[in-house]
Amino acid sequence: MKPLPPLREVIAAHGLNASKALGQNFLLDEQLLDRIARIPGPLAGERVYEVGPGPGGLTRALLRAGGEVVAVERDRRCLPALADVNAASDGRLTLIEGDAMAIDEEAVVGRGAHIASNLPYNVGTALLVRWLSGESWPPFWKSLTLMFQLEVAERIVAKPGTSAYGRLAVLAQWRSEAKLAMKVHRSAFVPPPKVMSAVVHLTPKDAPEGVSAAILERITAAAFGQRRKMLRRSLQALPGAVEALERLGIDPERRAETLSVDDFVNLARMLGS
Repeated sequence: MKPLPPLREVIAAHGLNASKALGQNFLLDEQLLDRIARIPGPLAGERVYEVGPGPGGLTRALLRAGGEVVAVERDRRCLPALADVNAASDGRLTLIEGDAMAIDEEAVVGRGAHIASNLPYNVGTALLVRWLSGESWPPFWKSLTLMFQLEVAERIVAKPGTSAYGRLAVLAQWRSEAKLAMKVHRSAFVPPPKVMSAVVHLTPKDAPEGVSAAILERITAAAFGQRRKMLRRSLQALPGAVEALERLGIDPERRAETLSVDDFVNLARMLGS
């Protein structure tokens, strides 16, 4: 990387006030950004996909770590600052102007890419669910290193029986390893958000045999969509679900948050057979 001005100077020079409508909060501490960039492991020669780079703080760190970065940004105000990073990157940065929700990620980065991003708050969960969904497994991504509000991060790694445990935990954990890699204080951002943040790291693991992702998603949506109700009530719209619970030895009067990830996997397997 060729030398670049400090991020605060870049933001001031380009008038990049964070957009609340776009869920932006800029992270400027370069040591902290370098720590985040190291979470996926050695990046030398590895492809990395980044959503919402903003002025390019994490982008710089990923490039310093040796990554070949594809960055998607919808805020046109940020493009000149990112063009400067591109010029300093020795050809290792590809910029795409567009909406990450409409991008075919595998088409632009191929298979085996890491995804690393300080995700915009307004689309972070939707993107994660998309990356975790679908019947094809393993996915195109090699790992996910993602910044969320702390509350969302805790929901991703939550264990059964806790208040944070829900649909997101099951979708994240049934065929991935999910861990909370680090917490980030609100004061590290410009402007400071109202809540703490955290980085979650996910890596794919073998998918359980005989389980349809679509069926599992329907079960978790029904079970946690009415999480205060007993499973007998919340799953009654799914044909055969209550009978399958009984065959598995799961009391239909339990609530969704008491079932383990394996319980949901076994239920999906039985309903799909």
